[in-house]
Amino acid sequence: MKKINKADTEKAFNDLPFLPPAKEKIETIKVLRQLVKSSVALAELKGLANTFPNPNILLNAIILKEARASSEIENVITTQDKLYQALSAKNTQIDSATKEVLRYREATLFGFHFIQMRGFLNTNAIIETQKVLEENNAGIRKLPGTALRNAATGKVIIARYFLKYEKSLK
Repeated sequence: MKKINKADTEKAFNDLPFLPPAKEKIETIKVLRQLVKSSVALAELKGLANTFPNPNILLNAIILKEARASSEIENVITTQDKLYQALSAKNTQIDSATKEVLRYREATLFGFHFIQMRGFLNTNAIIETQKVLEENNAGIRKLPGTALRNAATGKVIIARYFLKYEKSLK
């Protein structure tokens, strides 16, 4: 795996392969063997989770941990302690980073429940999930290209330019 240096994080990576990948690249013996191991592990976890008085405790813990880690990519930093304190205490001061990670959690749970109810994810569900996350009705971006910026400094954290991809969709 290529080591990423600081300069690489400042520019777009436009050499990503097209999706979906070729079948022969993903259906290898190594991948299929790991798939069997992973399926067994997930089945064991599902069985154990059903022995909990509230199986959602495990789901919430995983989603919170993932939400915190994913938010760090966007320079939104909080701790697991702050997240659990915010969830358990009423009427406490919650910093903006913790609030944002908790919205990420709520949006993930919204999407999860939507898929459980409908069996699929569609554009409307993605827009509704975005509303939960962003607390606005911005919807799908109309203008091509985007840059992820630090809200406080305005500095570009990760620049992504989807113009080529967006044109290919038309």
